[in-house]
Amino acid sequence: MSSIWVPLLLSLKVAGWATVLASVAGVALAYGLSRSGSRWGDVADSLLTLPMVLPPTVIGYYLLVLFGRRGWLGGWLQAHGVELVFTWQGAAVAASVVAFPMVLKASRASFLEVDHRLEQAAAVLGAGRLSVFLLISLPLAARGIMAGVLLAFARALGEFGATLMVAGSIPGRTETLSIAIFEAVQSGDDAMANVLVGVTSAVCVAVLCLVAWLLRRGQSHRVFRSF
Repeated sequence: MSSIWVPLLLSLKVAGWATVLASVAGVALAYGLSRSGSRWGDVADSLLTLPMVLPPTVIGYYLLVLFGRRGWLGGWLQAHGVELVFTWQGAAVAASVVAFPMVLKASRASFLEVDHRLEQAAAVLGAGRLSVFLLISLPLAARGIMAGVLLAFARALGEFGATLMVAGSIPGRTETLSIAIFEAVQSGDDAMANVLVGVTSAVCVAVLCLVAWLLRRGQSHRVFRSF
């Protein structure tokens, strides 16, 4: 049973932290892009959503170039006692990059659906930009954002290529569900592979059902036209 629970709990931890990182960056950037009014907004959106279409191994390579021991930031981080390569934290960073576009696309579309007149009225009454964001824009876009966050969690939970390149496959430390499935198949342990696949599928189906429930509660289904 430990061979099932260990990768499951590790995957939930990695996916949870990855979702937090992706959500903070995704919501902030989505709000900025939706309110920029610049023609370069779509260009920036395309560049930021590249992880959605790039092969995960390519993303993993970029992350190694950036955070590896001889990478642009890796040496500096290591000098300050921060190690990302071959750690679960590195797996979380890799998964957050892959899951980030889910939050960005859903959040930007949600913010675009918010009536600008409400924000302008709040500003006229003296509300600052942060207050307008927290009290007007964010609550009105909350359902669409939450759907994107849940999809990002499911994407991070199933990430394989980028996390394998950055964090490796160390049992008990960086071996997530997807990597454990790969290792089980490679070793010929079909029974274990079947159990791990079933657990992963069940979690992802539960997340998708929750997303569908959120979308049925309001009109936030329009958020996903941008996908």
